[in-house]
Amino acid sequence: MVIDDHAGGGPSLLRRSRELGEVRAGAREPGLIQTRGSRLRRLTTGLATATVLCVTASGCVTVHGELEVLPGATESEAAQALKDFTDAYNAADKAYDPALDADRVAGSLGAINQAGLKARQTYSPDGNKAHKPLELTDVTYIIPKKAGWPRWFLADTDSNRDQDGGKLDNRWLVAFERSGPDALWKASYLAVLPTSQVPEFTLDKDGFATPVEPQSNELTVSPADLSTAYTQYLQRGTPDVFAPGTATSGWREARRTTRRPGFSFQYIDQPLSGGAFGPLGLRTEDGGALVFFSSKHFERQVTAEGLKPEVNADVKALMTGEVTNSLTKERISSQLVHVPARGEGSSASAGRVRLLNRLPGLVAAKGE
Repeated sequence: MVIDDHAGGGPSLLRRSRELGEVRAGAREPGLIQTRGSRLRRLTTGLATATVLCVTASGCVTVHGELEVLPGATESEAAQALKDFTDAYNAADKAYDPALDADRVAGSLGAINQAGLKARQTYSPDGNKAHKPLELTDVTYIIPKKAGWPRWFLADTDSNRDQDGGKLDNRWLVAFERSGPDALWKASYLAVLPTSQVPEFTLDKDGFATPVEPQSNELTVSPADLSTAYTQYLQRGTPDVFAPGTATSGWREARRTTRRPGFSFQYIDQPLSGGAFGPLGLRTEDGGALVFFSSKHFERQVTAEGLKPEVNADVKALMTGEVTNSLTKERISSQLVHVPARGEGSSASAGRVRLLNRLPGLVAAKGE
């Protein structure tokens, strides 16, 4: 561990403390000078110690004021994190008890998982009679190198929820994050892709992946801006940076054309990017990046007199208030997109963000 002498601790500050004591020596009583000098020495020693402890606790090494870039996890740590998540997920799904995997999920996946279990626990208190244990096998761990916390990695897995071989074969991509050296690994994103759509990731000579900084300007849309861009696009049709598809232009058209006598529909879309809901991205061999991001969506139904919005079991379990003629549903959604490199191609479709998978889930409802 190397600590820069000019970064808040070390000899430079100690020298200044001694100089300050000597300047004051001619103007103060010796006892007071010694007391202040010792206080300053204790203070600077404490500062240096605190700096060392801070650096050690962060899990990073400070070299001339910069954080050393380290692998997000070892492969054995990643394998254990996947096992711990799967075990907790299966226990929670079997009992319909959100407490059993609450410490193994986070972000949009955690919000969706916890709300779903809470709802099903309400109307199936005896648990899941149709429980089938989830199995995630044939795993490839894509581990990026980065500085500081949080650290993360991606598990590319084969689940027992698909049909192996052919068009129905798919891969489950699970992103795991760890917020600090004493924190647990938690699954924060999940996407399901056809095997053919899983890209080749950019790897260094040691086999580690390259993460994309949230504010990167090397892509057509920076990861930090994706949630805002997506929700604004759904609301207004701009910025027009997304390729046509079911969850982009198709969703806007479905909203526009939804009609039901006596019902009106209102939609609000909001960005969601703080903490564990932040974007995670990895460079791909084609020069672009694969990026996860989150968003929040509200759907409000208002009915004419004599009509009521339909309330199913999940909505009822998560609902506050009582439905008279209005029902608002709140959903959280995670998206996995491919973002091309800036300046890639010149055709109308080139440079557009392709939405590969969207995982939405009801998290709350309000009746009025």
